[in-house]
Amino acid sequence: MNPSQQTTVTNARSEEDLVALLDRFAAAWNRHDLEALMSMMTDDCVFEASAGPDVNGERSEGKPDVRAAYAAVFAAFPDAHWANCRHFIAGHRGVSEWTFTGTQRDGKRVEVTGCDLFTFSDNRIAIKNSYRKNRPAIQPSPGRS
Repeated sequence: MNPSQQTTVTNARSEEDLVALLDRFAAAWNRHDLEALMSMMTDDCVFEASAGPDVNGERSEGKPDVRAAYAAVFAAFPDAHWANCRHFIAGHRGVSEWTFTGTQRDGKRVEVTGCDLFTFSDNRIAIKNSYRKNRPAIQPSPGRS
């Protein structure tokens, strides 16, 4: 095998591994499985939420802070779910597109499309930068409280 073929094979396998990582990551989000989520993140991981006071949203750094931010998502949306996940890899970066649905504690429902931009290190997620459409919550159905 010449060197260019070997590089292609190595990169293809790495991309497959990273897509599989993102599939497992999405599944862990839908299970609300904090242990699994954090096992796929680097120790010095960063999460930039889609909302917050800074230009890049609320920034959490390190496993304890990222875990707390992820737990806050599940607390705010007890039925949070991400559907239609599609993943793309380019070198050490990746993108996941999804549709988020969830119900806030006041009964208002959220349904938006969004994406996450990832940076990988050692086959784990070093940075998760989240973006989603800005859409008002949908009013609860009559009779729901």
